[in-house]
Amino acid sequence: MGSEYVLRMSSVPDTEYRNLVVRADGAAARIVLNRPEKRNALSLELMEEMTAALREVSALEPTRAIVIEGAGPAFSAGHDLSEMIGEERDFLDRLFDTCTVMMETIHELPQPVIAKVQGIATAAGCQLVAACDLAIAAQGTRFATPGVKIGLFCSTPMVPVSRAVGRKRAMQLLLTGEPIDAVTALDWGLVNRVVPLEQLEFAVLGLVQAIARSSSYTVATGKRAFYSQVDQTEQDAYEHCKLVMTNNALAHDAQEGMAAFLQKRQAVWRGE
Repeated sequence: MGSEYVLRMSSVPDTEYRNLVVRADGAAARIVLNRPEKRNALSLELMEEMTAALREVSALEPTRAIVIEGAGPAFSAGHDLSEMIGEERDFLDRLFDTCTVMMETIHELPQPVIAKVQGIATAAGCQLVAACDLAIAAQGTRFATPGVKIGLFCSTPMVPVSRAVGRKRAMQLLLTGEPIDAVTALDWGLVNRVVPLEQLEFAVLGLVQAIARSSSYTVATGKRAFYSQVDQTEQDAYEHCKLVMTNNALAHDAQEGMAAFLQKRQAVWRGE
């Protein structure tokens, strides 16, 4: 495998999903939330399928990045409130456990997960954007954690949102429930880029291609190390990361990459 990774059509995953469209387009595996009539609300079944789909496309050899997007005009309006009314504690425990597993799976996968966002991303939909490693939004997209307005505080969305935007900005979102626009989301660190809607796909593909040019082993090592150290003290983070960097430097792809740089040639990655 060379340092240039070609985006090409690959096999469609074997599993059939009721609430998702899943396909593997070479380097970019796609997971599409497919409940447009419900603004891609995150039902229990959809979240269970999402976790399975993430793991399935991650296991495909060509996958270098995973893109999550929504069918129709919205990314996701959050949890499906219609299935939460009148339910017992056991169901709600299962619902939020399933949501947490889905969000944590994004961080556990070796490939970067990219949110491709348009329309709205609210409540658990905003949580999903914040949980992704990277996010690109179309101009006009709005983000919110509006649960406070309906008596259900966005407590689980608060976890990744507060880590993405910081305390005061997160509290503004959470306590008022008022939306912010895409430009504000960019300024606050909730998304990486904002582009015109017609350029959204091109921008996402550019990000996938940039990731795919590097060693899959090195990208996975870096992603794992990032989430391991980010909440540690500085001293503990250094203790952890210097070991990671030593092991990384001994790996084939690091030795190959450094040699290729010094020899002014293209590196040939082996993913190890």
